[in-house]
Amino acid sequence: IGFRCGDSVMSSLLAGRRSAALCITVLALAATAASASRLAIPARAYQSGFAPGARVLLDAHNAYPERGRWADRLDRALATGTPIAIEQDLFWSRPRRESSYTSVVAHDDDALAGAPTLRTHFFERIRPLMEQALVEKRRETWPLVVLNLDFKDNLPPHLDYVWSLLGEYESWLTTALRSPIADRVEPFEIGPLLVLAGSDTAQRRRFHHDVPVGSRLRMFGAIRPAPVAGKTKAQRTRRAMRMTAAQHIDVAADNFARWVNFPWSVIEEGGQNNAGSWIAQDSIRLESFVRQAHEQQLFIRFYTLDGFAVSRDRGYSVDYNFGTVGAARARWQAVIAAGVDFVATDQYAEFAELRAARLSR
Repeated sequence: IGFRCGDSVMSSLLAGRRSAALCITVLALAATAASASRLAIPARAYQSGFAPGARVLLDAHNAYPERGRWADRLDRALATGTPIAIEQDLFWSRPRRESSYTSVVAHDDDALAGAPTLRTHFFERIRPLMEQALVEKRRETWPLVVLNLDFKDNLPPHLDYVWSLLGEYESWLTTALRSPIADRVEPFEIGPLLVLAGSDTAQRRRFHHDVPVGSRLRMFGAIRPAPVAGKTKAQRTRRAMRMTAAQHIDVAADNFARWVNFPWSVIEEGGQNNAGSWIAQDSIRLESFVRQAHEQQLFIRFYTLDGFAVSRDRGYSVDYNFGTVGAARARWQAVIAAGVDFVATDQYAEFAELRAARLSR
């Protein structure tokens, strides 16, 4: 169309009704086309307003016992309320006095003795919450829990087991149609539990490619991180800081890959242990990552934002320590303001309290 219809409508009040009618028709057709275009973007077809950028969630980091200690982590995480994201690190292991392998929850491969199973520690623990949600049917609040599965190995039997395990709890799950076109993002069918996997190609193969077309996807992976050049870790760290958000997040969501995961070192060079005062330039960089992810219809997660004195350590991650809770709070406020979807921290209650105060304003 070779003219500006908005201007033409105004001038047509002087020139005659036919021109006005033509422009009104064109505008109506354009509006209809735009609406149809929006409807044709499956990534926007999320139920209950659940989409990238819609919610900021505590992501309870390492919410499981370690070497017989910190057995209350999952309970402490759930005590902060829902919605919540929860991380579970997984190994394929044969528990002592058991004849078969299963998926156990642990951080290190030398801490598998006595590690709880994924089934018992997580799924059976949240059963009352899930069953109550299915009875109440308050779908506008779903998913209540986002489960982040961090596979420490990608052995085929392990991936097969977890896929089958999710099938036992499928009535709880947020799912999507396995379509023949992987790049087409099908809408979520929202359940009270959303399960996220990683970016490894083995996971994508087992949890997407091997699922028959027309069946339901039970979990959703992350996009593969953009490669960062450099022979040493220090070189890669510096190069990562020079890369823009668009360079780091250079692909959009597809039907399986729905999120992106970053260490904090892409925002502040050297990460938590080397961070200085939080400044406006840091906020600008953080916001650019969040904006880029959401424009690509991806949820975004940052890990892990802690701040504690040694005397207050409850099995937290030293490598993720800003040094003081005040320094961590400055970052918590920034990620909440920026709209980060999943904020990983070991300090569940402290973050949840600050988040509640911010969202109540």
